Amino acid sequence: MPETATSTRRTVVTGISAIAPGGTGADAFWQSVLAGRNSLGPVTRFDADSFPVRVVGEAAGEELDGIDPKLAVQTDRWTQLALLASEEALRDAAVRPEQFSPYDLGVITASSSGGNTFGQREIEALWSKGPRHVGPYQSIAWFYAATTGQLSIRHGMKGPCGVTVTEQAGGLDAIAQARRTLLQGDAKAVLTGGTEAPLSPYALACQTTSRRLSTTGDPHRAYLPFDVAAGGHVPGEGGALLVLEDEDSARERGARPYGEIAGHASTFDPAPGVPLTAGPTALRRAVELALADARVRPDEVDVVFADAAGTPDLDRAEARCLVEVFGPHGVPVTAPKARYGRLYAGGAPLDVVTALLALREGVIPPTGPTATADAAYRIDLVSEPREGPLRTALVIARGYGGFNSALVVRALTP
Repeated sequence: MPETATSTRRTVVTGISAIAPGGTGADAFWQSVLAGRNSLGPVTRFDADSFPVRVVGEAAGEELDGIDPKLAVQTDRWTQLALLASEEALRDAAVRPEQFSPYDLGVITASSSGGNTFGQREIEALWSKGPRHVGPYQSIAWFYAATTGQLSIRHGMKGPCGVTVTEQAGGLDAIAQARRTLLQGDAKAVLTGGTEAPLSPYALACQTTSRRLSTTGDPHRAYLPFDVAAGGHVPGEGGALLVLEDEDSARERGARPYGEIAGHASTFDPAPGVPLTAGPTALRRAVELALADARVRPDEVDVVFADAAGTPDLDRAEARCLVEVFGPHGVPVTAPKARYGRLYAGGAPLDVVTALLALREGVIPPTGPTATADAAYRIDLVSEPREGPLRTALVIARGYGGFNSALVVRALTP
């Protein structure tokens, strides 16, 4: 459902981060996205010959610098990526947690697969050596809320905390929950977003059951959303955390926001086998409710960052939604994730970071030089960087299981 602002309070983004196959750090990632650089490649961390997936998006190297070795043995890689992202986001926002009341700071993250790498290691120890060889951290390191808990402990944030678990849509849902928390006055700043590390054998085996993963071996042709040759998505790791603040509080401490989280809505697809109605689809309702929450007309949206599932049926449904809301070729559509992979709970927050940078720089990043939209979809798919004044962006995310989420990001007027 859309957030309902009952006052003139606004939620702004004051800090961003990025960890992705395209680059670690928001600046490096942005340059990679602008260049349309392909960051996909073969699995290098384990023998994947028995898997149908040939191409993935690996990020940040196998060893993560900056993680305390004592903490590394207690946490999964997905949590470690978030810890690194949190340092960048807080530094970028110039937020020093010790200068706030701990109850004025919250943590709300998203997770799709949890700590699968950690869990696999402990299960292997159980079956090969016995229960005495399973470490005590197995009980918490795999859990979806583990990252939220570790971030809360690391930064002393004792305000509203939580986790959303709605696959790729969860990244937007977490940001929306953080916005709601701030609009209600329950916190002054919230660390939010999501990361994912779904490239262990166990995680990859689980993902293949969706039958949505690309099996193409050419990194340049493996992930082609909206293309006639689309054959699934490429899984990747990484994500982004953002610092959201109440605008008045941010201004008082001299922060310079990137933009406003202006509107959001989430909906759910009908259960399998339930007849579809003649009215708008659930995805379209999410988009229209998000625009209404932001008080934005369709013709005021300058760019859409698409969910871009990469399978013909899902691409067709998203394209239909965009045409119904914006008209044929009515708004530029981009999906930079085609060059670095679908990051699940980390992907949508990374799209939000990309949208904020696009608004700031006045340039729409490309889906990639090989992007060619199927003419039947009637969308304006951006294949090369496109410059021009930008004020409002729409980010769409769908999660496996029928979750839909849409979020409106808006530049702030001087």
